[in-house]
Amino acid sequence: MGWWQKIIKRFSGHNSPAEQSYSPSDLDREIAALYTVLADALGSDKIVIQAGKVDALRYLRSGDRGERILALQRILEENPTLTHVPTEEEIPQVIVELSERVADILARRSVEDNIERKINERLEQDHDDYVKDIRLQVLKEEKGDFETPHDQKKREELEALEKIKLTQSVMELLRPATLPEIVGQERAVKSLLAKLSSPYPQHLILYGPPGVGKTTAARLVLEAAKEMSRSPFAKEAPFVETDGTTLRWDPRDMTNPLLGSVHDPIYQGAQKNLADNGVPEPKPGLVTDAHGGILFIDEIGEMDEMLQNKLLKVLEDKRAFFESAYYDPTAERVPPYIKKLFEEGAPADFVLIGATTRDAAHINPALRSRCAEIYFEPLTPKHIELIVANAAKKLHVELEPKVATLISEYTVEGRKAINILADAYSLALNRRDETEKNTPTVSLAKTPLTVTHEDIYEVAQVSRLFQFATKKASAEAIVGHIFGLGVVGFLGSVIEIEAVAFPAHETGKGKVRFNETAGSMAKDSVFNAASVVRATTGKDMEDYDLHINVIGGGNIDGPSAGTAILAVIVSALTGRRIRQDVAVTGEISLQGRVRPVGGVFEKAYGAKQAGIRTLIIPKENAKDIPEDHLGLDIHPVASAEEAFSYIFAPEEEEK
Repeated sequence: MGWWQKIIKRFSGHNSPAEQSYSPSDLDREIAALYTVLADALGSDKIVIQAGKVDALRYLRSGDRGERILALQRILEENPTLTHVPTEEEIPQVIVELSERVADILARRSVEDNIERKINERLEQDHDDYVKDIRLQVLKEEKGDFETPHDQKKREELEALEKIKLTQSVMELLRPATLPEIVGQERAVKSLLAKLSSPYPQHLILYGPPGVGKTTAARLVLEAAKEMSRSPFAKEAPFVETDGTTLRWDPRDMTNPLLGSVHDPIYQGAQKNLADNGVPEPKPGLVTDAHGGILFIDEIGEMDEMLQNKLLKVLEDKRAFFESAYYDPTAERVPPYIKKLFEEGAPADFVLIGATTRDAAHINPALRSRCAEIYFEPLTPKHIELIVANAAKKLHVELEPKVATLISEYTVEGRKAINILADAYSLALNRRDETEKNTPTVSLAKTPLTVTHEDIYEVAQVSRLFQFATKKASAEAIVGHIFGLGVVGFLGSVIEIEAVAFPAHETGKGKVRFNETAGSMAKDSVFNAASVVRATTGKDMEDYDLHINVIGGGNIDGPSAGTAILAVIVSALTGRRIRQDVAVTGEISLQGRVRPVGGVFEKAYGAKQAGIRTLIIPKENAKDIPEDHLGLDIHPVASAEEAFSYIFAPEEEEK
């Protein structure tokens, strides 16, 4: 029990002056007890000083009980103007009042002392924590990598995981390690190297189908550029790779891995020492990581348009800037590096290389205007065969004859071709293991492993693959069948168009039937062809029931099949045979002129994939592809009659 609680208990028995009787000695003891409690609680010196201030010293030493009570009243009330000396009858009541006042003062002082004690304990604890942090920091600086037992356990767990290794991935093993290993992209690689090895390297956008080596080429070209004296790239220039499909713009700017963001202390929390002081912490993004090197964004066409605009600003400024409502430039506790980031921004001087499988319409026009554009070419069957052969050497596996050719029929992507070979390689390994298991006396471990046609077919069946090029050219010429050309994305393909004609039951009342799904522009090509047919053959299409069919029911989105449709109609009406090693593209006008179309370069690859030897293109597209491109016999034509000379078999063959 505390001393102030004892005082309360001592004097709490005074119910009222009328209910108790006091002897003079009792009153003296009560007055002396009050003085004693005050002296113990406040100290004798403080009582004397306080008594001097209120002119009560002479009353303290008085032999009169009333004057001693008056001294207590002046001290407790801190009022020197009190002059009434209690009478003997009033003293008991005054003693009760003074005792309650003393109890209140002492209780309050006890609470204050308790609070003060807790404050001192907290200050002492904070001081100890601060000293401990300083000690740990000093130890870390002295010993290097100092860590707590908990941190040590976590590190040991990570190191244990590091020791568990399966094997090198197939894609990592078979990925091209040098520029000559990139098959089928000689011109694109040459252009890429020229633009990056220049003293003034350009930002680039790489277009092309998937799996043709855009990412690998960019990485290897940077390594090659580092070796050139005129190149601005240093030996340690970074190659930072990311994917546009994973980059999203946060309108709150709370997270932005590409450009960087600010960790505000209230919402996300920066470092503890910064958060405690209310200081926001800028976090530089990938654009700063790529400073002095290359930032490669795969599938850049999938990026948010707003993020593309923000990236454009970084390309112009060559710095990434940060903003925060919590940043106070006048605050003394803001570290210099944070002030520098907010006031000057983070350095972001890099070369941007964006790759996409989509067309240029999906890229911000302002971003495109600041970038050179390089188109990677689709792969031909011969390219796929070479890729498979190179991969087989790295896997130390032999191929049955025509296995590489078989794989090339299932894909036009180099990456997919390698995956097919890797799956077939695993099947061949399992087959050899089963053979050794069933014949223990025979060991095949040292014999070369061979991938067979059956392995490829099994992979195709399990993976539900289908032959990419099912339309094959032939050496014969037939009536009413022609190969047109189309393009989807960066891949061209042949379109089979056939037609058959019968004399109408009534002259001039013939009907024309065309695929409903072929598209309105393809149907327009049929009606455009009607006038040209009459001019070139003298026959009126209204005298025939004519049925035109696009095999496979594809939608021909564009007028580029016009010349092919005209030729197949003429063949059906006249019986002239069409060469089946020829493919044609071009819009047909009412006057019979062959007009230019788009995608000629990609269409050439589609023709090559189908085994076409001769390619007919509009004369105005002649400069779009090189002569003898892909080994094709390319003929630019200006009119339908000129196109017919290559499309139809010679008359002596007709006879």
